[in-house]
Amino acid sequence: MDIRKIKKLIEMLQESDLSEIEIQEGEDSVRISRGSTKPIEVQSVPIESTKVDILSRNNDAAENSSGSSIKSPIVGTFYRKPAPEKPPFVDIGSHVNAGDVVCIVEAMKMMNEIKSEFTGQVTAINVEDGSPVEFDQSLIVID
Repeated sequence: MDIRKIKKLIEMLQESDLSEIEIQEGEDSVRISRGSTKPIEVQSVPIESTKVDILSRNNDAAENSSGSSIKSPIVGTFYRKPAPEKPPFVDIGSHVNAGDVVCIVEAMKMMNEIKSEFTGQVTAINVEDGSPVEFDQSLIVID
């Protein structure tokens, strides 16, 4: 799990009334709790009703645009360029063919080229350069 995500969870915990938060991504899980002198009340609640709307906020742009979405195959950091001094792989309006590299997702210091599965024109780039991305998050929309 990315250290930036853990820091964000800590900030969310500090800003809320919660005393403990636990997140699981695949085989990775993290539990963060803050000390308290008052007892913790445990409730049994179905998981479906406690989903956090973070992923839907990240995918709002993808849902609002028509076309085929290129999704992240892994959790990592999104990069539009092959190197800081190089131009981006694609911009909005760029034409791409199936198999063209459209971005990079860095995971565990490995740069993973993400290739388009579609041929068409880039209509949306849903992630800021250098931002963390989740598994199956919409990165780029091709129409």
